[in-house]
Amino acid sequence: MSQRTERRGIHVDQSDLLCKKGCGYYGNAAWQGLCSKCWREEYQRAHKKQIQDDWALAEKLQREEEAAYASSHGVQTQSHSQSTPSHPGHTSLGPFSKFEEKKTNEKTRKVTTVKKFFSPSSRTPPKKETQEGKTTSPSITRHASFDTDQVSRDFVDFLKILQKPGREIHKQCRAFILNMSSKKDLSAEEFSECVQDFYQSMADRLMSHFRGSTDSVEQVMDQVEKYIMTRLYKSVFCPETTDDEKKDLATQSRIRALHWVTIQMLCVSMDEEIPEVSENVVKAITDIIEMDSKRVPRDKLVCITRCSKHIFSAIRITKKEPASADDFLPALIYIVLKANPPRLQSNIQYITRFCNPSRLMTGEDGYYFTNLCCAAAFIEKLDAQSLNLSPEEFERYMSGQASPRLSSEGEWSHTGSALGTTATNPVLAQVNHNLELLSGLCNRQERLMEAARSLQADLLSWPETVEREVQVIMEKYPLEILSCTVSAIDANNMDNDNLPPPLTPQVFAG
Repeated sequence: MSQRTERRGIHVDQSDLLCKKGCGYYGNAAWQGLCSKCWREEYQRAHKKQIQDDWALAEKLQREEEAAYASSHGVQTQSHSQSTPSHPGHTSLGPFSKFEEKKTNEKTRKVTTVKKFFSPSSRTPPKKETQEGKTTSPSITRHASFDTDQVSRDFVDFLKILQKPGREIHKQCRAFILNMSSKKDLSAEEFSECVQDFYQSMADRLMSHFRGSTDSVEQVMDQVEKYIMTRLYKSVFCPETTDDEKKDLATQSRIRALHWVTIQMLCVSMDEEIPEVSENVVKAITDIIEMDSKRVPRDKLVCITRCSKHIFSAIRITKKEPASADDFLPALIYIVLKANPPRLQSNIQYITRFCNPSRLMTGEDGYYFTNLCCAAAFIEKLDAQSLNLSPEEFERYMSGQASPRLSSEGEWSHTGSALGTTATNPVLAQVNHNLELLSGLCNRQERLMEAARSLQADLLSWPETVEREVQVIMEKYPLEILSCTVSAIDANNMDNDNLPPPLTPQVFAG
């Protein structure tokens, strides 16, 4: 175990959290290390190049098809086929014309993403879906409907302050929601791009209205995001067109398999024996789990921020000094392993796709969210070297053949079985401690019950003992009643002469 005397810990350079393009904003693993702004530019550039490549390939295939057709049927047959609509040669060009039309529509859609949302032709109500095979719990439906209605009322009340611009904002948001609700064939990335384009367009209009007041724009954009994403939540969170659910299950299984990882293995600077630290850890776990219950991306970010602040408080109390960024990431990984948050990957993707990009690129929300993405990526790639273990020990722990425990010298060792060992997981250690307390209480209760039974027997025998002792004393000392003569009050008493003068009785003749 000597090779484990120097622990490296988990260290991530702060420059690794920034965008790889060097723009200064926070990057994201879901965007290949880029910020949302650079990622959108790269995505649009790649999408445009893909369209151009498809066009070039289609034109090449058309030329090859025409050349092959001309060589097999001759120039006359080719001219006859062009003049005769029913000839098979004309049908061979049909698929390409449809392909060309599809590509043209796709290219046009990318250019006019925002403008078409507010055109009169796009304001068609969404088609009603068939409810076959979709049975939702009435209580859940009522709860979701209540939340949606409440958010709508709050949004209208907020926009009343802006008067005429507020009515225009509400009109555009409603038109956008109706338009997006009717587009069931969009992928998650396309849906995200439409929402981000709407955010950008709305922010530009608000910036001109508020004359550059960033705080006012952000305040309105937060309400716009809350209103739109609450209404579209069921359609865009963990959609069936993505593999988000598959990633969620894989992450949860991975975290369950790593249940044996201890706070010492991750070199976390937190002492859960301190009550205040333990309380902050519990609050951090609660916040990261609560993230899944929120509908708005900003509310999910708030949960992540609260969780992170509790972690910093726990580290500060343990070290009795301000926590550093190097201490934060290992502690966040430990909290995620302990909490095993539901649908972690879906929540990360949802925030990435639909959150206001300015919150993810700068500020404490963006910093904490970037660290959460790093923690999730680290857990997926966690291996023996990351925990400073040998590959053999790591495999034994993962398979459940061994369980790590802390020896008296402070080194980590393993046993052949997980049974009968001191659990290193704080929860299991607390369970063992409680079991020991219960065992001690049982022994104390048995002794107390034995003493109570003895006292009861003594109380039952006490009256007989007292009665026997009284009888013995009465036999030994029998009671004798002596007779006495009572003299009259005015009888002659010889002792009267011995009384002092004031008390000497006086005799009066009657």
